[in-house]
Amino acid sequence: MTIIAAADGSALGNPGPAGWAWYVDDSCWRAGGWPHGTNNQGELMAVLDLFRSTAHVPQEELLILCDSQYVINCITKWMPGWKRKGWRKADGKPVLNVDLLKDIDQAIVGRKYTFEWVKGHAGHDLNEAADERARAVATAYQQGVAHRAGPGFPGAQEQRASQPQMEAQAAQTRSAEPIPANAAASVSSASAGSAPAKTDRSSRPHFEPALFGESGIFGQADLFSELEDDASAQQLSAEDTVLALERELLRPDVRADIGRIGVLLHPDFAEIGSSGRFWTRDAMMMALEEDPGEPTELELLSADRLSDNTILLNYRSFAHTGSALRSSVWMLDRGQWRLRFHQGTVEN
Repeated sequence: MTIIAAADGSALGNPGPAGWAWYVDDSCWRAGGWPHGTNNQGELMAVLDLFRSTAHVPQEELLILCDSQYVINCITKWMPGWKRKGWRKADGKPVLNVDLLKDIDQAIVGRKYTFEWVKGHAGHDLNEAADERARAVATAYQQGVAHRAGPGFPGAQEQRASQPQMEAQAAQTRSAEPIPANAAASVSSASAGSAPAKTDRSSRPHFEPALFGESGIFGQADLFSELEDDASAQQLSAEDTVLALERELLRPDVRADIGRIGVLLHPDFAEIGSSGRFWTRDAMMMALEEDPGEPTELELLSADRLSDNTILLNYRSFAHTGSALRSSVWMLDRGQWRLRFHQGTVEN
């Protein structure tokens, strides 16, 4: 028999309050989360917990439905090479979320599994169910209320944290020390009746570096999740915010980080390159991770508000290889400005 399950993650603000979930049916699903995490961490944790929750039936094959090409490629394509290089990428930089990936690497030993990509937010029943539960956990952590953990997989031994472990985690959150990645399972498997502790926004505990680092607009604590609570962000108009995001996208370190790009690019992103090639979001994300390009500056030509949730930027870019005229369409997607379309034309 093949077990068919969807796995998904959610982070309000990315990074921010985060949740994960896997779903087979209404009687077989599980969810958890952290006070602070990313979408990618949630997706990976959902897959890891699915393998752990089905470890007692290793003879059963898993068909795992994911809307994240990052997760699928990490496990099916990139991990063997990363392991040979000491868990480092081709450019020598450490692999992100390495502790979760190492745990998955151990959990899949001897298992039969297949990953299948599904389009997110497109009406796929299992994907929508997993997404709904992951987002509910993230929202619970944001609001400081209890969340549903789910019934789990029939016959699985529950992996619940002991009271001392939970108290240690709560103390760690209050003291703003980073949460170790290997504590993810302990935090996420807290009982459904326990309420996640509210965190001080100034402390923001996490178990990997902040998604956007500390420079530029992305140094703001909650740019995407709660603009109204960020005094400095309030000073930026929508046009200025989008312009700052466009500048970030021109930085090689941002373009090489698939997690950052995953936040900035709209799920339906498309680009027509200067060569005439049509790029999808997934193709662009993978291409940029391998070759992030060179540092680029921009000269703004215009920033036009097409509607309440759409802004068109026209600008000239300058790089060592020359200049180009570019247009970007940014859309407000569930409180986040994301790049929906881009086109560039090289200047002679």
